[in-house]
Amino acid sequence: MDTLKTLTFEITGRIARITLNRPTRGNGITMDLPRELAACVERANLDPGVHVIALAGNGSGFCGGYDLVDSAQDMQAQGFGDAGSAGTPLDPAVIAANHDPSSVWDPVTDYAMMSRNVKGFMSLFHSEKPVVCKVHGFCVAGGTDMALCSDLLVIADDAKIGYPPARVWGSPTTSIWFHRIGLEKSKRLLFTGDCLSGKEAREWGLAIESAPPDQLDARFENLLDRIARMPINQLVMMKLLLNQSVMNQGLQSTQLIGTVFDGITRHTREGYAFQQRAAEAGFKQAVRERDEPFGDFGMSTFKG
Repeated sequence: MDTLKTLTFEITGRIARITLNRPTRGNGITMDLPRELAACVERANLDPGVHVIALAGNGSGFCGGYDLVDSAQDMQAQGFGDAGSAGTPLDPAVIAANHDPSSVWDPVTDYAMMSRNVKGFMSLFHSEKPVVCKVHGFCVAGGTDMALCSDLLVIADDAKIGYPPARVWGSPTTSIWFHRIGLEKSKRLLFTGDCLSGKEAREWGLAIESAPPDQLDARFENLLDRIARMPINQLVMMKLLLNQSVMNQGLQSTQLIGTVFDGITRHTREGYAFQQRAAEAGFKQAVRERDEPFGDFGMSTFKG
């Protein structure tokens, strides 16, 4: 496997451990991350000694969403054309984020970008072996794609999880909220962009366990250990059996719509206004201003 830029991979006993590893950027998602994630999941699935996959994040939180702060602001400072002519490869996410509203928008550009990321996140869902995700600190915006595509979620009581970009500039591309917590609760979150605490996530059925921060690792490891005792063939069959019900509910079709909608949200009047404000004052400030009327002041510090 090539050198990993966004995460680490190791095997301890029967557990393959994938850890998001950009802590200074809140483990913000880059275009490399979904590809590296899928490659590590495949590596774990091909290893006959691995029974279960553990997904976690280094630093103060699990994942703060898409990290477009530095790259988008650099492009704004240099000028879009200058960034391209300098020979620096342009991140497709940044191109989509900085589209000029006076020119024609090609929705396939957004779809091509995000659909590939969805495939990377869904490698967790389609993994033959179970994936257990540990969330501490925060798991917001695009970070929820990874947490919800995992099979089981163990979360700290004081963590925050949710999808604030439902307020502007985003639609959940993996579109799995309904399948995790049902229609009414999904509407409650996505009609407001509000976050849940870890305790609330457990009460709502989003997480299988919540624990005080100082007990989170022990609870996580205990669950991993119990799953790892199972024969691999039984684990694979149980996961395939249960996932069929989700697929038969139309998840694939919903993800197509959610991914297309995600592109559209960046090209509405409000989406362009958010983009312009981010270019002027920075993404963090734009997110703070977006969230201030809701009283949560920039819960998502990256894509938002």
